[in-house]
Amino acid sequence: MAYRYLFGPVPSRRLGISLGIDLVPQKTCAYNCVYCECGRTTNLTCERREYVPTDRVITEVDTFLATAPDLDYVTFAGSGEPTLHTGIGEIIAFIKDRYPRYRVAVLTGSALLPDPDVRAALMRADLVVPSLDAVSEEVFTRINRPCPGLTAGRVLAGIVAFAREFPGEVWLEIFIVPGLNDTEEELSRLRDAVDAIAPDRVQVNTLDRPGADIRVRPASPLNLERIASLLGGEVIGEACTSRVSPPEAENAGEVILATIRRRPCTSADIAALTALRPAEVAKHLRALEARGLVEPVQKERGIFYRVR
Repeated sequence: MAYRYLFGPVPSRRLGISLGIDLVPQKTCAYNCVYCECGRTTNLTCERREYVPTDRVITEVDTFLATAPDLDYVTFAGSGEPTLHTGIGEIIAFIKDRYPRYRVAVLTGSALLPDPDVRAALMRADLVVPSLDAVSEEVFTRINRPCPGLTAGRVLAGIVAFAREFPGEVWLEIFIVPGLNDTEEELSRLRDAVDAIAPDRVQVNTLDRPGADIRVRPASPLNLERIASLLGGEVIGEACTSRVSPPEAENAGEVILATIRRRPCTSADIAALTALRPAEVAKHLRALEARGLVEPVQKERGIFYRVR
């Protein structure tokens, strides 16, 4: 079966083997972050609505989980901000009621956490990973480029409120953009924010794939370790790929395309994510490129494939 709203399972750098649920069209988000590996935001909005049919998402989830796959998490993530979808709470409840063995994670940019309805919708998840990249308004605006009306102070207050109400785990993600949020002043503010939020974990991240703004560069490993130590956190490590199973041969091309739709990837990335042999990956990439669906882009880490 070809899935429209599910992707993976993929080996995640922090969530083990994760089945992704994508609730918004690419690229629908409350931010237009300079580092976003999904590309530039084409629908910058804070409007919550049913972007894709809730019942169809539930049908796909039910069909997939009924096969009892070996997963560490079912994760709401993908092409934009998942909490923009008004049915996210209903979908989480379905998973927890029908398939309680599976842990549910939500990756969010935190823009909508000031809304009590959004916080309530996430209460049955097991893990929420909110992002906070800056505390000062100037740096927040330069990095996250939010939709009108969003402020760093409001976002931070929403994360603090959520962390106090949420019975599950909160892992705070901080994405380091060299020259913007790695100054001593901004890091001091972030340290105060971490203290106010009191998350279960703090995870420091930086650019690994091409970002929305080509000028953004990754932070050095040494600087990441220094910042993680300062914030009482950890640097996000490598994904574990040993438990990944390859897709059926007839579905491999669509699986590769679905993966690239959500993140630009090198051929080596795709091989690791799908457990396909490099020669198979190369064959499918050539076919997708010939159909005009993907294109190669040379970057520092190698040749990345992205959707045209």
